[in-house]
Amino acid sequence: MARPRLGKAAAACFLAGIGAALWAPSLPPYGLRWALLSGGVAIWSLGRWPWAGALLAGIGWATLHAGWGLQAQLPPALERGEAVLAGTVVSLPEAEPRRTRFRFRVDDAPAHPASLRGRLLQLAWYDDFGSTQAGPRTAVRAGARWQFRVRLRAPRGLANPGGFDTGRHALAQRIAATGLVVNGSHQVLGAPAGIDAWRERMAGRIDAAIGTPSARYVRALAVGDTRALDDGDWQMLRTTGLTHLIAISGFHVGMVAGFVALLAAGMWWLLPWFGRWCPRSHAAAIAAVAGAIGYAAVAGFALPTVRTVLMVAAVALARLGRRRGSVAGALALAALAVLAWDPLSILLAGFWLSFAGVAWLAWCLPERLHPLRGFLSAQRVATVGLLPFTVILFDQASLAGPLANLLAIPWWSLVVVPLALLGTGLEALLPGAGAWAWRASAVCFDLSWSPLSWLGSTRFALWWLPEAGSLALPLALTGALWLLLPRGVPGKGLALLLWLPLLWPAREQPRHGEVELVLLDVGQGLSVLVRTGDHHLLYDAGPAVRDGFDAGERVVVPALRALGVNRLDAMVVSHGDNDHAGGAEAVRRALPVRAWHGPPGVQPQPPMDAVDCTAGLRWQWEGVWFEYLHPHAGFPYLRNESSCVLRVQSRHGTVLLTGDIGEVIEEGLVRRRRAALRADVVLMPHHGSGGSSLPSFVAATGARLALVSAGHGNRFGHPRPEVVERWRRAGAEVLGTPGSGAVRVWLGEKGLQLRERRQWRRRLWEAAGRARAAVILSEDEKTAVAPEG
Repeated sequence: MARPRLGKAAAACFLAGIGAALWAPSLPPYGLRWALLSGGVAIWSLGRWPWAGALLAGIGWATLHAGWGLQAQLPPALERGEAVLAGTVVSLPEAEPRRTRFRFRVDDAPAHPASLRGRLLQLAWYDDFGSTQAGPRTAVRAGARWQFRVRLRAPRGLANPGGFDTGRHALAQRIAATGLVVNGSHQVLGAPAGIDAWRERMAGRIDAAIGTPSARYVRALAVGDTRALDDGDWQMLRTTGLTHLIAISGFHVGMVAGFVALLAAGMWWLLPWFGRWCPRSHAAAIAAVAGAIGYAAVAGFALPTVRTVLMVAAVALARLGRRRGSVAGALALAALAVLAWDPLSILLAGFWLSFAGVAWLAWCLPERLHPLRGFLSAQRVATVGLLPFTVILFDQASLAGPLANLLAIPWWSLVVVPLALLGTGLEALLPGAGAWAWRASAVCFDLSWSPLSWLGSTRFALWWLPEAGSLALPLALTGALWLLLPRGVPGKGLALLLWLPLLWPAREQPRHGEVELVLLDVGQGLSVLVRTGDHHLLYDAGPAVRDGFDAGERVVVPALRALGVNRLDAMVVSHGDNDHAGGAEAVRRALPVRAWHGPPGVQPQPPMDAVDCTAGLRWQWEGVWFEYLHPHAGFPYLRNESSCVLRVQSRHGTVLLTGDIGEVIEEGLVRRRRAALRADVVLMPHHGSGGSSLPSFVAATGARLALVSAGHGNRFGHPRPEVVERWRRAGAEVLGTPGSGAVRVWLGEKGLQLRERRQWRRRLWEAAGRARAAVILSEDEKTAVAPEG
């Protein structure tokens, strides 16, 4: 009875329980978590329905870990304060033009605040403002011990369609806080030591030995160091579907384990008297596990490598116990071990891609198959089986991926990677001995990269897909299961219908005469999408700062693609300030823009074919009228005061987009165009600053809904409490991106409807973030960001 209780069904139910718990909107009471775990384990071990016990145990175990992880995050009392902390750099530092980012494990010492002892922090160390040379941050090394004065805050990210979920990532990685290193208060306490320090030294030697751009790829393949890969490199890898190969993958770990096992078996064959103490098959099994563990350590114990180590260990244990092992059984034991050790690992994309890929192969392919036929069949199974996961996780599908993998998998795995590993092994034994192997690996990589790059640059290489609904994934997986059934199973053509919710989801497009507004969460900045039946207008594109964060690239473009927008009929840059115009160029590079609007004289200079957003300019799309109210002809460019004020009018309601205008412009508009200011939805001028939203302007709009875009805890205090209260007294409901995330507003036949991203996609880590925010904000500020109702 022991085997069924730890078999495939138990692993599936344990995983289902963990998934149900972590995607719930909130956590159950603490006592109930322990009751679920203890009761589930009892039923799993002794009851008649072990699968039900595994399900309950998964729910209890996941909720306990999630609660501990959220409780370990920075408490509100320590946010925005400074603390002097000593600890160890536990990641490979990522050096950028103005900053270095790294993870820092705080010492468990009495001198530190109790809530930070032993915690993991994500820190950034910036150069002094205005400095032209990199500062002492360049001396940070993996494995070194430092003392810093840091300014911390709890993990919190932006909430947008298609956006990266910072809260989920922080919980999965057990990151307690993010923070900044205060310059001038650092001290080195110890030299680099440990496996990460060794990896960093090897990466430096690879760069020195190769001396060409290909060195960054050899570093990734040899020691799992992807720091040198820029956004363009990752984009090309995603386009060609090769991200699973560029860092140390589970396949590479299995290859090393097999090679070490062969070495051990060969040694036992040459020295047969070793068999007196240990049979050759046992020696090979033990050597395989040792080789897998060693190589996984080189990769920093990434999740795919851990999965392979556990699978190798399961097969080795079966061999040592003289039992027949199977791939499916080993995978189930590996999944149980990973989930028992860290149930929060399912919050990472790597878990699903790693385990799902092997599960599909184990289910669909026989254990004995001709190598060439097996390789082609594996490609077909992996492409069909993993497509639903890649679409849900990344909102994209690589059409060039199957062909690119046919070339890259055998060439990289059998030529490029072995040479890179050979160089690393030789270098570890004798400094300088591995240079020739690394250079050979780089040459072989270059031979394949040119055709792969050409393939990835073709027009149809990557297919961006809109954000799908919650039922799209299970339906698509059912369709994939149907398609991969043996030949002769009827109705496979009908299985394609189950893919439609994933590949062609409903985009909730406005009908004729209706208008949709999407206020994106870009932090301290602004970006608004306005949609009619068949046209799209983007009003501003968020900030872009020198440290590498570009809201246009990281927020606006992914959100537009997730919303199904593949072109912009007009792009309005309300004025030239960075928090509004910084991301515009990234948007223009990613999507076709038919018209560019901006105020006369805006800096930086707009494209040659730009249209001035002069008052009186009007046009119509699908029964919706657009009109600029400001600036008037001849008005000089005065930055905020020159902002394009756009009125969008449909038969169901009106929207007013105000940019960063202040009281002077507001007063002029009230005097000259009071009737035109009447609107159902108003974008609060200048992020709700104290120098805007005059009482007369607020009264003239008669708004039912006032929206504000601002950064959480921004240094300007936007939106100001007195301004929020002014809009509320006038009868408007106030929603802000700090508390609501992206806000979608529809003006249609059903009236004014809205959807707040953080409420609609409510997750337990978001609930914790809102609770922390509520403690920090004043009562008036709570009103500014409180969800509707």
